[in-house]
Amino acid sequence: MGEQISDGGRETAKAAKTAAAGGSASAKKAAPARKTPARKTPAKKATAQKATAQKATAKKPAAKKAAPARGPAAKQASARKAAPAKSSAALKKAPAPRKQVVAPKKATASVPAAPAKTVAAHPQGESRTALVRRARRVNRELAEVYPYAHPELDFENPFQLVVATVLSAQTTDLRVNQTTPALFAKYPTPEDLAAADPEEVEEILRPTGFFRAKTKSVIGLSKALVEQFGGEVPGRLEDLVKLPGVGRKTAFVVLGNAFGRPGITVDTHFQRLVRRWKWTDETDPDKIEAAVGALFPKSDWTDLSHHVIWHGRRICHARKPACGACPIAPLCPAYGEGETDPEKAEKLLKYEKAGRPGQRLRPPQAYLDAGGRAAPPLGAG
Repeated sequence: MGEQISDGGRETAKAAKTAAAGGSASAKKAAPARKTPARKTPAKKATAQKATAQKATAKKPAAKKAAPARGPAAKQASARKAAPAKSSAALKKAPAPRKQVVAPKKATASVPAAPAKTVAAHPQGESRTALVRRARRVNRELAEVYPYAHPELDFENPFQLVVATVLSAQTTDLRVNQTTPALFAKYPTPEDLAAADPEEVEEILRPTGFFRAKTKSVIGLSKALVEQFGGEVPGRLEDLVKLPGVGRKTAFVVLGNAFGRPGITVDTHFQRLVRRWKWTDETDPDKIEAAVGALFPKSDWTDLSHHVIWHGRRICHARKPACGACPIAPLCPAYGEGETDPEKAEKLLKYEKAGRPGQRLRPPQAYLDAGGRAAPPLGAG
């Protein structure tokens, strides 16, 4: 029994040793397991680097796309790929502020330099058709205001009209009408005036101003009529403009009023008004004549000239237009350049519109029937 017990004790001791050896062996095997986290430390560092890279690249859409890659190497590669994406995005966005800030400023700075508003040929971009309609309506309105409009120079034949028109330069028709009765009484024909003494003619024409130059012109044109046209005033434009002192304006006055042939008389009143009305921006009389003539039928040219000139002398003056008393104010682009108060504007009216005499000593009967008054002769007070 004792030996058995001792043997059993021995076996127990062996088992204990074996267990201890197994325990140490297991301990030895377990030791690497404890070291395993230490081996996985680079993974933690990679994870930390990944987190840092994700935080750094979270703001950029390119870095977010690199995140789904698996494995540390892939993550590091994606992080490396994300780095140039950041710089490329910065390069792409860098020019954007320049385009939005710098370029618009340059464009805006150049806009005020264009003076487009001051160079308009027609009011508010008016079309050609609208201009023609407005111009013709203005003429119709003026025809109702001045149904008795006529040439404001006294004459009985083409010779008297051409001489009176030459004398009307730089003076009023009224002064010419007060001067020509004495001239035509002494020199009734071209032959008489062609043979006149210049000093005597100068004395008669003195009230008209520039009397020496005018004397030379009327005597010269009288000689030309006698020598070239048999003492008769020609009825063609190309012949009239050859006479001394006769230009296109004078020629059209004669053709329209002595021969009944249409023509536009571009005097100072006509030039001023058609530019105010924006019918044309031309300043040369010949170009004004062509531009305005294109807006109207040829048959209207002579009466149109009378209407415009009459309106310029009575209402639409050069210095102080009577805008407040103007019958065509709604059609006028220049309304407001003159007096707009009706009572003050009415005081600016002239001739029959102000209840005063006209410019002719012997006006047509239609003018007298409409309430017009004849002008007094020279020296009548």
